[in-house]
Amino acid sequence: MSDSDLIKLYSGRILELAADLPLTDRLEAPDATVRKRSPLCGSTVTVDLSVTDGRISAYGQDVKACALGQAAASVVGSNIIGRTRSEVETARDQLKAMLKSDGPVPDAPFDGLSVLEPARDYKNRHASIMLTLDATAEAMAQAERAADLSHHG
Repeated sequence: MSDSDLIKLYSGRILELAADLPLTDRLEAPDATVRKRSPLCGSTVTVDLSVTDGRISAYGQDVKACALGQAAASVVGSNIIGRTRSEVETARDQLKAMLKSDGPVPDAPFDGLSVLEPARDYKNRHASIMLTLDATAEAMAQAERAADLSHHG
């Protein structure tokens, strides 16, 4: 990978997003916590969330990732409050398709993930970019299972 490719990949916008991660305080009593790690680059993301009436009501993330993973986490964190499980899963699937099969940019409010389109060609970065939405989707599923159990206890 040449320097100019890397410079293109780490565009100013990606670096801005990476430097400005929202919701980085862990939650005291989340409904679910999921930690995901990308074996290729060692990036890790831990997501805490609380769900109220099927929507994310509180969110915290601890992101130890490359700038691309941080940028993805930044876009997600800025738009995650109030989302439903299906919205999160759709965003995850759309992001994966955008990276892996030249799919369209994810729907609003996650369309800011378009900044990561240049990473399509760098398959070793895809896992890091996916970490936050993968972890969030899994945490949503966990929170729903926990809610179901408490209702039917």
